[in-house]
Amino acid sequence: MPDHDFAPSRRRLLKGAAATWLLSLSRAGAAAPVALVAVRIWPATSYTRMTLESQSVLQYRHFMLRDPLRLVVDIQGMHLNAIMRGVGALVKEQDPYIRGVRAGQFDGHTARLVVELKQPVEPRFLTLPPVAGFKHRLVMDLYPKAGSRGAVQDDPLLALLEDYNQGDLARNLPPESQGPRAGKAGRDRPIVIMLDPGHGGEDPGAIGKRRTREKDIVLKIARHLRTLIEREAHMKVYMTRNEDVFIPLQVRVAKARKLRADLFVSIHADAFTDRSARGASVFALSTKGATSAAARFLAQTQNAADEIGGVGKSGDRYLDHTLFDLMQTATITDSLKFGRQVLSRLGKIAHLHKNTVDQAGFAVLKAPDIPSILVETGFISNIDEERRLATSRYQRQLAESILAGIKGYFAAGGVLAHR
Repeated sequence: MPDHDFAPSRRRLLKGAAATWLLSLSRAGAAAPVALVAVRIWPATSYTRMTLESQSVLQYRHFMLRDPLRLVVDIQGMHLNAIMRGVGALVKEQDPYIRGVRAGQFDGHTARLVVELKQPVEPRFLTLPPVAGFKHRLVMDLYPKAGSRGAVQDDPLLALLEDYNQGDLARNLPPESQGPRAGKAGRDRPIVIMLDPGHGGEDPGAIGKRRTREKDIVLKIARHLRTLIEREAHMKVYMTRNEDVFIPLQVRVAKARKLRADLFVSIHADAFTDRSARGASVFALSTKGATSAAARFLAQTQNAADEIGGVGKSGDRYLDHTLFDLMQTATITDSLKFGRQVLSRLGKIAHLHKNTVDQAGFAVLKAPDIPSILVETGFISNIDEERRLATSRYQRQLAESILAGIKGYFAAGGVLAHR
């Protein structure tokens, strides 16, 4: 029996489109023969991302069909190859949005993807130019449709992503002047800590010689640290991500502000062209330029995460503004105090790349009212440190050191200077 989703019947296409017509055309030029070089699918609770990578820009259109619910993507100038034919094998059973994917040749110059859906979605499409080893990409993000979402307790990520995609990320955030929750942290209420495992999803971060991926290592370290913090009676912990999912830098900062965090800890694993480079580091924000060439280089590579992961333009003010008020300056002062406490503890279990807290313009540290640090747990490009970072024992030691630094910061009277 023929698969009607791939039959080039104009009557059927128009009938389905009349039900839910969401046709769009990319701005690419005239169609040219193209072939996929990779397809990737990243399922997560908040959204599922599907990426088509090719040697040239993909010209496409998409629309929805019902009974059963499907997203159809037609790619012009493309002929099926083995990569596209095998796309169905990439779908995971636990994917909350995709039931299955099929590919076929719709006509002589159009390849068609049919994405079978488990629930109504709001698809968002991005075309990304080559960057960091990636070629041209067509990115399809499948968000749950309003009204069909399940409640996610204590996690505003989905709502923040929606605000971000609508270009108004700051709409539902507390005013900066409000600062963290009322009451003294650790005495009148729990200390609220936001852990930020760097990278994720389409963005692997640094990759070691043994193919160890930064995004995997830092997520494991963050989970160890979360477990330790959950055992502390006077602390509460959240994570910007707890899955292999890409979260834009602005949304990471916004989530910390939305949950009124007292501290923000971004966890990474460094890389450098020279494999002899080694050691852990701690960084804070700088509004006056980097304190070293290494810090400047690292900030540039970390801030490029959005280009690699692929984002739209939100118009959020925190990544782009250059004028910081007194609150930001006070927060940086507290961040440096916090960073020194963590760095001293890391030095007990690891070689330190530098004995002082470095500073640069890290986008993910720009919350104006939350002391924030970025911890580079080691150089994943160093063969010995890559091997060590991959062990659960060392991951736990790093987590214990960061927690000790958190405790040390508050024991030394660390509070927000503007409070």
